[in-house]
This record gives sequence, structure tokens and C-alpha cells, in this order.
Amino acid sequence: MIVTATPASAEVYALGESPVWDPVRKRLLWVDIVAGTVHEGMLDEGKVTATVRHAVDTTVGAVAVSADGDLIVAGQATLIRLGTDGSRAELARVLPAGIRSRLNDGGVDPVGRFLVGSLAQDDRHGQEVLVRLDSTGVTFLDTDLVLSNGLAWTDDRLYNVDTVPGTIWVRDYDPDTGNTGPRREAFRVTDGKPDGMCADADGNLWIANWGRGRVECRTPVGDLLHTVETGAPHTSSVCFAGPDLDTLVITTSIQHLPEPAPHDGRLFTAKVGVRGLPTSYWSTEDLPCI
Repeated sequence: MIVTATPASAEVYALGESPVWDPVRKRLLWVDIVAGTVHEGMLDEGKVTATVRHAVDTTVGAVAVSADGDLIVAGQATLIRLGTDGSRAELARVLPAGIRSRLNDGGVDPVGRFLVGSLAQDDRHGQEVLVRLDSTGVTFLDTDLVLSNGLAWTDDRLYNVDTVPGTIWVRDYDPDTGNTGPRREAFRVTDGKPDGMCADADGNLWIANWGRGRVECRTPVGDLLHTVETGAPHTSSVCFAGPDLDTLVITTSIQHLPEPAPHDGRLFTAKVGVRGLPTSYWSTEDLPCI
């Protein structure tokens, strides 16, 4: 199946990423990484109307939301809590000072722990991390990635993207304990660069393809099932949204495009005939005292 996505936002984002559906408040969240902003919007009949903008003093790699509406934001090197009362608090430092890396894509595991990865902003190779924040503090799951990107959980497994080699990794993941099995390669994407990712209710993975202007639906072993074309070369991330989780929301970017087309950098939507898995709320209980 090949589907063509429809431009859904009036606004253009330099590097749109991390779309998240908040079912309690019926709102969509996303970020503009290089602008350092977190956005809220309403999704109605395939259109996204931006309603609220939160400015952060650093780059913003990802956002997640708690059941109470508080946000956790991946800043340049730290995790930040944005309260519904307007408060801001640093929860944890992930990256040490002096390293030219920044936090990138993140997500919430099935019981509410927040995971986030990093990417290098210099010529270092294979030293980036994937970490998890919980009551014990920051736990390092990977320390040898090139460019940590999309995350998805399905069937008690964690999938994570390493964009530069095009690798989708998988490991067993016990939601109750957080224990993980050995990391192994699930498959590789050889045409384009895999970026943001989510899972559907059938256990398949929807992967944004940076450089190819599309989202690809693949089985857990990499077989290509469906393609959603955006026409925006830098397609960056994806989520299922709406009350029935049946609308695919796609972020794009104008970064490094010498002459962006009118639809580049906008949000897109598509109906793809399947539903997504609900995104867990970030748990604000038992946060570490840091």
C-alpha cells in the first residue's frame, strides 16, 4: 500500500520532531529542535492547529507528557520538567559538560519511564548514548551509538534506531522491572536514513525516512508493508493520534534544504487503515532526587 500524506499545519518548523498524542487533553505535542520550542495543537479532520508554544533556552530533542499534564523535555544536555503551573525544574543531567553532543529523540516505556538518546555535533563516531530516567537516576542502556533516534515498544521488546548505520536494534524489555535482554540487530534500512519511529496495534513499526520523504511501515524483521509519501525530503518522525489512534501524524524539517518547497517543514497527516498503540504517560512518581 502506498498512501500520500496531506500537509496539516500552516506553520513551518526548522526541525519538527517528537509528535505525541495526549488523549486526556485531546492535544498533539511536538517540538522544533533547533528553535528550542515545544508546541501544543489540536487535531481536527486531519488538520493541526497550533495553540500553545513553550520556549526553552536550549535545543529540544523530545517531549513527553504525564497523566496530570506536566511535560518532560529533553534539553541540550539535561531533562527538564515543565509544570502545568508554569514552573520549570531540571530533573537530571544526561550529558557531561564539555562534550559536543545534544539529546535527541525520546519516548516513554510501557510503565512511564522516559528514555532518550543523543547525537554528536562534532566528528566523534560511535560514542552516543541511550539512557533511561527512573527512581534510581539515569541508567545507560547504550553507549556506542552513532546517532540515537526513534524508540518503540511492542510485545515486551524495545526497538531503537541508530540513524547513521541505518540499524534498528531490538532487545527484550521487562516493563515491570526495566530489565533488558541483549541488544541484537532487528534489520537495517539501506535506502535513506531511519529517523523517528512508532508502533501500531498489529506490532509493526512505522519509521520516518530522512532523505527519502516518506514513512515506511515494516514488520519486526524489516519486511516493507506500506509506504506513506510526504514529498518533504526530510521526514523526521511519526505517531498515531486522534481519539481512535487512527491518524498518522508526521513531522518534517527544512534543515539543510537549500531551497525548501512550500510544504517542507510542515506537519502532515494520513489515514493508513490501522491503529496505533497508546503512548504511555510519563510517570512523575518516584523521580530521583537529583
